[in-house]
Amino acid sequence: MVTLVVLALLGGGGAVAAWWYARDIGADIVRIEAFDQVPQEERPVREEVAANAMNLLILGSDTRDPGSTGGSRADTIILMHVPADRSGAQLVSIPRDTWIHVPSSADGRYGDTDAKINAAYAWGGAPLMVQTVENYTGVRIDHVVMVDFAGFKDIVDALDGVEIDVEEAFTSTHSLNPDSIRRFEAGPQTMDGAAALDYARERYAFADGDFARIRHQQQVIRAIIDKASSGGILTNPGRLNAFLRATADAVAVDDTLNIVGVATDLRHLRSGNLSFYTSPTSGTGMRGDQSVVLPDTARAEAFYDAVRRDDTAAIAATGTAAG
Repeated sequence: MVTLVVLALLGGGGAVAAWWYARDIGADIVRIEAFDQVPQEERPVREEVAANAMNLLILGSDTRDPGSTGGSRADTIILMHVPADRSGAQLVSIPRDTWIHVPSSADGRYGDTDAKINAAYAWGGAPLMVQTVENYTGVRIDHVVMVDFAGFKDIVDALDGVEIDVEEAFTSTHSLNPDSIRRFEAGPQTMDGAAALDYARERYAFADGDFARIRHQQQVIRAIIDKASSGGILTNPGRLNAFLRATADAVAVDDTLNIVGVATDLRHLRSGNLSFYTSPTSGTGMRGDQSVVLPDTARAEAFYDAVRRDDTAAIAATGTAAG
């Protein structure tokens, strides 16, 4: 999101001002050690053809989710691939209940077992999540971005709401409203932060559960980018500043990520050149008493091989596009 600073100020000829402002925003963002406990000898080797591509792991946590028990879990897991030519980006949502092997945590107390993928964060934080995703996909992660769902609400409010086309009417019974109820009617509408968060986090109201939630999260991501990159935000210093400050408060990034460098790198991204996918699955099933999402191993291998090789045509051909 800090990309917008570069867009707004470089567009106005203020390159030095853009650099200083982006640096100031970057200083407000919490830094985490995401790679320090990842065994380097076990990490995927980057394909030579993909030397200049970039892969970010985006994690979102919702502590209000009544389905979350025990330690903090990453309820949203997105692998974002940025091609070497920076022509766009491919965002791959990995269902949080995907049943895969989770390596042992650094302290040896947890993991080294098959489990839901989001257990990795509860057992070993960002480093174990990085290791788990890398082991599963074979894709080397360059950076990690964590999003706090509570701060997400403030981001949307700083934009004065976002436009969402609701695919079907439903009622959320886990809403931020005092009575925990929010009714969504079908069709286009403007949502404030609380409504957008309720929309993006609801899964119990749908037969396809987390898959519906993934679709809605992808909708909201598009809507935020569309609104944030509109003239009404970029040409209004006060609103732009409020949006960027809210974003800085809502995210944490790994300690190797160069905010200004990445902002400059991604300055051309708009919702129109983003492609959304869901990690290949073969449906749902039971493992013991747990309802899980089963990965489609063969399709996933072909898909993530395309990501590793930075082959955007093959990514599109082998991926499961968002519904």
